[in-house]
Amino acid sequence: MGPWTHPLHRLALVALAWLLAALVAPAWAQSIESVLSPGKLIQGHAKWDEDCKACHVKFDRAAQDRLCMDCHKDIGADVRAKAGYHGRLKPQACNECHTDHKGRSAKIGAFDAKRFDHAQTDYLLRGKHVQTDCAKCHDAGKKWREAPSECNACHRKDDVHKGSLGPKCADCHTENNWKEAKFDHSKTRFALEGKHVDTKCGDCHRNKADYKDTPRTCIGCHRKDDDGAKGHKGQFGEKCESCHNAKAWKPATFNHDIDTRYVLKGKHRSAKCGDCHTGPLYKTKTATDCFSCHKKDDKHEGSLGKDCGACHTERDWKEKAKFDHDKTDFPLKGKHDEIKCDACHKSKLFKEAPKTCIGCHKKDDKHEATLGEACGDCHGERDWKTTKGRFDHDKTKFQLRNAHAAPKVKCDACHKDLKSFRKTATECVACHLKDDKHEAQLGRQCESCHTDRDWKVPGYDHNKTRYPLLGKHMKVACKDCHATPRYRDAPRDCYACHKKEDKHKLVFGTTCDSCHNARGWVIWDFDHDKRSRYRLEGKHRKVACEACHVKPAPAGKAFAALPSDCLSCHRKDDVHDGSFGMRCEQCHVADDWKKVSTRGLRSSAPPDRSRWLGWLQ
Repeated sequence: MGPWTHPLHRLALVALAWLLAALVAPAWAQSIESVLSPGKLIQGHAKWDEDCKACHVKFDRAAQDRLCMDCHKDIGADVRAKAGYHGRLKPQACNECHTDHKGRSAKIGAFDAKRFDHAQTDYLLRGKHVQTDCAKCHDAGKKWREAPSECNACHRKDDVHKGSLGPKCADCHTENNWKEAKFDHSKTRFALEGKHVDTKCGDCHRNKADYKDTPRTCIGCHRKDDDGAKGHKGQFGEKCESCHNAKAWKPATFNHDIDTRYVLKGKHRSAKCGDCHTGPLYKTKTATDCFSCHKKDDKHEGSLGKDCGACHTERDWKEKAKFDHDKTDFPLKGKHDEIKCDACHKSKLFKEAPKTCIGCHKKDDKHEATLGEACGDCHGERDWKTTKGRFDHDKTKFQLRNAHAAPKVKCDACHKDLKSFRKTATECVACHLKDDKHEAQLGRQCESCHTDRDWKVPGYDHNKTRYPLLGKHMKVACKDCHATPRYRDAPRDCYACHKKEDKHKLVFGTTCDSCHNARGWVIWDFDHDKRSRYRLEGKHRKVACEACHVKPAPAGKAFAALPSDCLSCHRKDDVHDGSFGMRCEQCHVADDWKKVSTRGLRSSAPPDRSRWLGWLQ
C-alpha cells in the first residue's frame, strides 16, 4: 500500500484540505477541491470536474438529490409524479445506485437486466414480451425510457393491413401470438351472426390491406347465389336479408303475412312470387288491390269499385260471395236477408238497385203517399203488415202515454182511415167532447185539469184559480161549493156559503173575511185600533160589537158609519144634560164612567166658563 492510500491517510488528507480551504484565499479553494477529488467523473459529467458545487452542497448531503433531478428533469418529473421506474421505487438517495468519480468510462447506470422488474415501469410485459430480448425494443445508444410503447412501432412489418386499421394493434392482436386475433366483431357496424360466426376472416375480407373496404351488404358476398339457376337474377333487389338470414341461405325465411302488409290467403299461398311480382322488387310497386289482377273477372264493369275482396274470397273467385250487406247503405234485416240478390239487383250493376222502401213496395202503400216514402218508420222488415212497436209516436206532435199508449187505444180510434193520419186533430176536446161535463165553460184545454192516465181528476191545484184554497177550505169536498160541473158558477164570497153561520143578521154586511178566516169560523179577529179611526180603550175593549154597531152595514161594507163622540152612546149617562158639551172624555175615562178626572179641565177651556167654575166649587 503506497503513501496516502490507506483510508485513514485519505481521511486525514481530506480533513487537512478542508482546513486549508478555510484558511487560504477563496481563489485557491476550487483547486484544492480538485486536488482532493476522489476520482474522475464519468464522460457525461466531465464538464463539471472542476465545479463540485454543481452536484454538491456543503454540509447538506440531501441537496445532492435535488441537484441531480435539476439536471435529469425527466427522472425528476417521474419521481414527483410517482410514475415510471424511478417514481415507483422507494425513496432513496440517487448515489445509492449511481455513484460517480469512477473514471470517464465508468457505467454508473448499469444494472442486471435479467433481474430487472419491468412491472415497475409504465409498460408491463405480458405473453411473448416476457421472453423477448431487451435489445429488440430498447435501441442501443438511446435511453431505456425512450423505447416506444405502441405496438405499431415494433410490429409495423407485421401489419398486413398497411395501416388501414390504424395503429391500435392490441384491439385485435394479443401478446401471446401476433397471429392470434381477439377482435370483437359485434362492436363494428356488422355484427357476426349465424354461420357468419364460423366463417374465416379471409372469406369476407379479401383485401387484408383494407378491411374497411369489405362490403356489409348480403349481395356483396352472395351475388353468385342470386345469379344462379335458382336465384332471382336481381329481380327482387339487393335486400337479401328480407328473405334470407345468417343461419342458412336456404330455405328462405320470408313470411309474407308478417313481413308485408298483404296477408296471403287461400289460393294466393300456392301462387308463385313472380305471378304477382312481375317487375323488379323495390323499384316497381306491386299493387295490393284485387282489381289489378282480376280485372278480367269483374262482371260488374267497375261499378262496384276495386274492392273485390268485399264479396269474393281467396279460395275461389266463383265461390259464393261472402259479401256483408250490413256494411252498405242498406243493411239486410228480417225477410230481406232471406231473399235472393236478383230480387232487388236486376243486373250485375248492383248499385242501380233502389235503397228506399217505396222503390220496391209502392204497390203495398195503403196510405197513397200521404205519409211520404219513409215506410220504415212504421213497417218492419219481418212483416209488412206488422207495425206494432215499429212506429215511434213520441216523435210526432202528439206523444202517446199512459191511457193513450197501445194496446189500450188502437190506431183507428183516432185515425179514421189510412189516408188521414197527418190531419188527425191533437187537442183533447176533439176526442173527448162527449166527456166534457163542464159544457165548454172551462174552455178546450182539458189537459189543464185532466191527465192521460185517467179522465178523473186526481188532484186539481185550486191555487191556480182566482180562489186559492186556504185553511179548512182545503179539506172541503168539491161538491160542497161546486153544485154542478159548471164550476165557474160557484160564488167566491164568504156569505154565499156561510149564510147560516152569520149570527150578526147582516149588521156587519157580507164581507165576512173582515173578521173571520179560513182556519176556523169561530176564530175571528178584528183590530179596532188599526182598522178604524176609533181606538178602543178601557171598558170599551170588553163591549160587544153589536152594542155600538146596531144598524145594518151598507152593501160592500163591513160596518155602518158611526159617530166617534162619547155622547152618541152615553147620552143617557150624561147627568149634566149637555151643559158641559159633547166632549165627555175631558172629565170621564174609559175605564169607569163614574170616575171623574180633572186633567181635561186644566188643559182646555169649556164653552161656558161660569158653569164649570160653579161646578168646581
